[in-house]
Amino acid sequence: MRRRLWLLLTALLALSVAAAGVALAHPEYGDGGSTAEDGARDLHQHGDTAGHLPATQENVDLVSKLRLDNVVPEKIADVGVHKGYAYLAAWGQVTCEDNGVHVVDIRNAAQPREVKFIRSKPGSYPGEGIQTVTITTPKFSGDVLVSNNEKCNENTGYGGVNLYDVTRPTKALPLFEGAGDTNDASGVKRKQANESHSAFAWDAGDKAYVVIVDNVEATDVDILDITDPRSPKLIAEYNLAEEFPQILQDAPPNLVEVFLHDMIVKEIGGRQVMLLSYWDAGYVKLDMTNPKNPEYLGDTDFTNPDPEAAESGLTVPPEGNGHQAEFTKNNDFVIGSDEDFNPYALRARNVDDGTDLTASQGSDTTQLKEGETITGDAVFVGRACPGDPAVPAAPTTTSGKQIAVVERGVCTFTEKVTSVTNAGGYEAVLIINREGSDACNASLGMSVEGDIPAFGVAPREQGFAIFGVEDQYNDAECLAGDGTRLAPIQLGTVGDTLTFSSYFDGWGYVHLFDNSDGKMAELDTYAIPEAHDPAYASGFGDLSVHEVATSKTSNKLAYFSYYAGGFRVAEIQDGELVEVGRFIDQGGSNFWGVQVFKQGGQEYVAASDRDFGLYIFKYTGAE
Repeated sequence: MRRRLWLLLTALLALSVAAAGVALAHPEYGDGGSTAEDGARDLHQHGDTAGHLPATQENVDLVSKLRLDNVVPEKIADVGVHKGYAYLAAWGQVTCEDNGVHVVDIRNAAQPREVKFIRSKPGSYPGEGIQTVTITTPKFSGDVLVSNNEKCNENTGYGGVNLYDVTRPTKALPLFEGAGDTNDASGVKRKQANESHSAFAWDAGDKAYVVIVDNVEATDVDILDITDPRSPKLIAEYNLAEEFPQILQDAPPNLVEVFLHDMIVKEIGGRQVMLLSYWDAGYVKLDMTNPKNPEYLGDTDFTNPDPEAAESGLTVPPEGNGHQAEFTKNNDFVIGSDEDFNPYALRARNVDDGTDLTASQGSDTTQLKEGETITGDAVFVGRACPGDPAVPAAPTTTSGKQIAVVERGVCTFTEKVTSVTNAGGYEAVLIINREGSDACNASLGMSVEGDIPAFGVAPREQGFAIFGVEDQYNDAECLAGDGTRLAPIQLGTVGDTLTFSSYFDGWGYVHLFDNSDGKMAELDTYAIPEAHDPAYASGFGDLSVHEVATSKTSNKLAYFSYYAGGFRVAEIQDGELVEVGRFIDQGGSNFWGVQVFKQGGQEYVAASDRDFGLYIFKYTGAE
């Protein structure tokens, strides 16, 4: 039965994306663990793959580029444009210094000038949520910059969203910093708002609102009334999987990371229509004219098997990862970008009972190569921490190979793997999640070092089933646990035979949907050719799409920031996305954000290069 997994962790994560699994650390627990949702929402931005694709340019003019102040590699995040100024986020995961928003005067697109830096509160940083909107209400009239807050220092950092008056961009003034939901995952009131991965504001006449991603709670769609942006108020919060269960799909079973990642709001036919990228639930369309009473309009499912991979001869399930989306100019279509930094996927299975395991591979342990399989009999070895009973040497079992099953808790994953390695004879390590409201049913990624493969499996009940004691698992007791109670499995018990294999399934790509009510039909998919070629799985940078911006002048054009794949332009032709333009700079590109703007009757596109700063492009091809 499909489980719905919710993001429940709150503290800083450390980035480490493995080739076949999520690996992000959570220092609150200090063991190197995270949920896969943490990785996707917070830090699944640019992996550690070196290299780049060769320079290329077609139907795209480079109008200008500007290196921003205090930029180190991977420092620049999202970009927004408003009334002749570009706003670029200085991200905080590479370094926790110089975080905030760069303000660039682009009134002359050919000669951009940095004119202001809006510094974030110490320990906080923006990322996806950079947007400026004109608000005209009885309480305020002017331009408001919205930026999200995540933390690179748990003690000093803010959560929520920041609101700045940028009516005069060179004299930007804070209106409110850190607005958001102050209830944590267990409902306890905190001093500061929960971290927020993204934000989007809109003017609704006499009222104005901002929607923010709540990184902490399952009710992760938070709506704030910013009619007076100096006094924002939380007025509603939603868990869309509970409010509108029709957005979920039962198959394939790997679509279990269900949460909000990004969203926009656009007035269509007199209604305020919100388009939400809800990761493994797909793209969701709601009528938010009354934010206290949202109405379902439509959503998408992920086609199974994956249609883009199928074009390259691969038969694999879709990974989900609905990251960001926009309506086209005339609202005929929705274009969505799935972000995926893992060109390899892990398949895990309990051979004896024929069930699939929800597993991910650890970061810095021996990685499974494409097509490689490990099969062995499960042996329970306890927590495998210093001071615990010694891990027994691998016993002789039916398959002739053994996989040590370790319980999470007390010490780090690296210490556990080291204990197993020192015991000798095991092919791999499988770590099952501990008790606790944030762990029982949560997926498990691992930042871990070791000389044999290591996998994390979740939910916790799957670990019990490996040894035939699932009838002793109680979900309510697990959720109420403090993480110290051990599984009812005797040390050295031999369980079922397990198998783990790695297969290539490509990088993230683009969807084209018909903007209809109900289930929106998928019309086409698009990816750069290298993204589904195993020869480019490593050594050429990240070949996933990140964001899309649709043209303001054409209902057919869309622009993409494609990380190491560069800047790409696609045109909708007979219901298909066809690439018509591209740009990769000499020495490679690394584009995060993309935003359309008009100047002197000409359409331009601003793009944020993570290692450099601002680029401004003009598409020169004929429609």
